[in-house]
Amino acid sequence: MRKHVHPVLGAALLLSAAGGAAHSQTFTNIIDPLNPTFTQALGINNSNTIVGYGNGSDFNGFVLTLPPVSGNFTRENFTNPSPPPGTLFTQVIGIDANGDTVGFYVSNPTVGTTSGFGKGNGGPFFNINQSGFAFNQVLGVNEAGTETAGYSSTDPTGATLQQAFTFDGTSFTNINALLPANFNSQATGVNDAGTVVGFYQDDTAGDFSAFTDKAGVITSFEVPGSTSTQALGVNDKGEIVGDYVGASGQMFGFLDNGGVFSTINPPGATSSTANGINDLGRIVGFYSAANGDTIGFVTSTVPEPATWALLASGFLGLALVGARARRAGPRSVGAQAIG
Repeated sequence: MRKHVHPVLGAALLLSAAGGAAHSQTFTNIIDPLNPTFTQALGINNSNTIVGYGNGSDFNGFVLTLPPVSGNFTRENFTNPSPPPGTLFTQVIGIDANGDTVGFYVSNPTVGTTSGFGKGNGGPFFNINQSGFAFNQVLGVNEAGTETAGYSSTDPTGATLQQAFTFDGTSFTNINALLPANFNSQATGVNDAGTVVGFYQDDTAGDFSAFTDKAGVITSFEVPGSTSTQALGVNDKGEIVGDYVGASGQMFGFLDNGGVFSTINPPGATSSTANGINDLGRIVGFYSAANGDTIGFVTSTVPEPATWALLASGFLGLALVGARARRAGPRSVGAQAIG
């Protein structure tokens, strides 16, 4: 937004679907009150607590309890001893059922080196860094808080040699070793069943393929008609969110529900990304507006048309017999696990 305003509910948008029924969703803007021109919402748990960060250069991390009004943002930033001292440079990316969070902070602002972190709810930060790697980022945690996903690189800038990993609180698993030959790979999400999602770069053009890892079995996929696809989050139902680049070159968010793809693009967006999804089907992410602002969002799922028809017929039947129905609205490395 051009000025600080209260977040507003976006217009209802029918998401396009390939090969299946569409999902109707509404979008609520999330605007960091300290950084009103740049907000990214990156993770959400089943209690609808959201994490992310504001400020595109200094990374000011937050935890948000809905609704997204000023008093509900709690800052979460690693106090960085590296020069310049006291800088924030923290992105909070994942949150589990207990409110434990994961993400990364910039450990060397001069070079851009980052360190992965975990943080128990109300507790201190601890590093999640793979031994022998200069650059680490943690990008997701499952709802149970027992496994995280991310990537490491021997390049201190992290621009090359990225290798996807998972971490169970005791040991790291190199996901990259299971993937097709690639230049870079990142594991971005994991659910309680151990399904890992992410993406890898398999050509010099910079295009990406998404993947799932189920018990060591890798499946690569792309949104139909896209030139590049990144999987960024997965819930316990196996629903996957991420982003893709269409034929026009524009980036859109997506939802993959059992191989049925829906495009997620808030009203007024020039590009969009879906970064996290909880078991209730609520999705968080961010989009670019026409004025250049980056705005976070969270969706609210409503019943599909077929579901509405069933509900209506049910209410009619109850009315005919005189009944009344009530509708319900809708880590130090190798030693410490989340929670």
